[in-house]
Amino acid sequence: MTTAFNDALPTIGLIGGMSWESSAEYYRIINQRTREALGQTASAQCLMWSFDFSRIEALQHDGRWDELTDLMIDAAKRLEAGGVDFLVICTNTMHRMAPAIEAAVSAPLLHIADATGERIVADGHRRVGLLGTAFTMEQDFYKGRLAERFGLEVIVPWPEDRKVVHDVIYQELISGRIEPASREAYRQIIARLVEAGAEAIILGCTEIMLLVGQEDSVVPVYDTTSIHAHAACDRALGMRS
Repeated sequence: MTTAFNDALPTIGLIGGMSWESSAEYYRIINQRTREALGQTASAQCLMWSFDFSRIEALQHDGRWDELTDLMIDAAKRLEAGGVDFLVICTNTMHRMAPAIEAAVSAPLLHIADATGERIVADGHRRVGLLGTAFTMEQDFYKGRLAERFGLEVIVPWPEDRKVVHDVIYQELISGRIEPASREAYRQIIARLVEAGAEAIILGCTEIMLLVGQEDSVVPVYDTTSIHAHAACDRALGMRS
């Protein structure tokens, strides 16, 4: 891509709005890291396509994944037409259609599970607990990638705990509600995963970091929002001409 200045940053394409609460964290983290790397007046060069999440949420719970795939491909194409150098999907669940997006556009995709898996393996962990939406915890698109590419054994909460994790995300966190009772419920679920042998915990929904963090677990916690946003910034800095 041709830029006006030889030292211009590559343009990051962010597919966001799922929900905007976590997309705002992506924007904040990417820009803060850019400032730290390049100086106090620096900020990231990026484009964001932000969905109305009420539409996305309804399609998810109706199981209309083909329609969701079409929407995600359309967003990726819009960003590519805007001149982005690579793509970032600002949510774990919608990586379900990452292969379809990669097949539809030429801009490379920075996959959230890859950024997370690399960090976990580098830290020497092999058995990890996964928190996320029911779609992420129960379907194979995320767990399978971590297992196949990084050799990780991924365990998820028991069914009743999965329901709690999922409901808190959709009924509270996407609306910016942070409830102490939900934080305590998540702490107990994390503790049960540790009892089941988890050496680390993946916060596999980009909103979960709004509720719990390292202080809520006796084993290392991997916040996918922060990991993914930092990886996006590092890629852009590494591509700088």
